[in-house]
Amino acid sequence: MDWFRRRKVRQAVEQNLSDSRAREGSDGADFDLLEMLETVEGSLGAESAADTVGREQILLVIEQEVAQLPARQREAFLLRYWEELDVAETASVMGCSEGSVKTHCSRAVHALAKSLKAKGIAP
Repeated sequence: MDWFRRRKVRQAVEQNLSDSRAREGSDGADFDLLEMLETVEGSLGAESAADTVGREQILLVIEQEVAQLPARQREAFLLRYWEELDVAETASVMGCSEGSVKTHCSRAVHALAKSLKAKGIAP
């Protein structure tokens, strides 16, 4: 399942890049990914102070909610989503089965979604 998810994401990124290349190519100019990224970063730099503070406050609430998870759920969640380890690597680090990792991650995600939704934070 992880392989299929990664493949889907990569295909979406490749599709978006190919769309950008097609737009750039229609003008006769060469496509430059770095220029596109610089533009994105420049637009992020124009974020207002209120937006920055709001984003930081939301991140603080998320960190507090992650800290309140049971230890094994928190460990699985952080290894899988923050450290970006796959299921097998996470299972090896935690010393448990891959099924246990999936269960802990699922429970952590559902608990976080429920608690964050109760605080008015939704995706």
